[in-house]
Amino acid sequence: MILSKRLSNALPAAVAGACLLLVPTLSGAADPHSRATRNYDTYCVQCHGLERNGQGVNSASMSVQPRDHTDAKGMADIPDQELFDAIKEGGLAVNKSVLMPVWGNVLSEEEIKEMVAYLRHVCEC
Repeated sequence: MILSKRLSNALPAAVAGACLLLVPTLSGAADPHSRATRNYDTYCVQCHGLERNGQGVNSASMSVQPRDHTDAKGMADIPDQELFDAIKEGGLAVNKSVLMPVWGNVLSEEEIKEMVAYLRHVCEC
C-alpha cells in the first residue's frame, strides 16, 4: 500500500518531467531552419561567428574577413546560386576567399539549399 501510494504520487512528476523533455524537441521540429542552424553552428561559426556577423574565433587571423551574414544589404546583392556554389565548392569557386572551405563533401545538396534559406533568414533579406 505504501509503495503503491509513493508510485502514484511520483507518476505526475514523472509525466511532467517527460513533457518538459519533449518541449524542445517539438519546438525544434517546428523551426524550419533547425537542421541548417545546427549545421551552421557546427561548420560555420568558427569563421562567421556565433552572431553570424563575420567575427568568429578564426576571423582575427584572416587577411580577408568572413562575410557578415547579418548584413541585409550586402547579402541581398548575392544570388542564391552564388551562395549555394560558395558553400558547396568553396570561396574560390565564386571568386571569393580561398579560406572558405568546400562543404560539398560534408553537406548534402538538400542541406546546402537549407543553408541558403537559413542565410536569407539570418540577414532578413
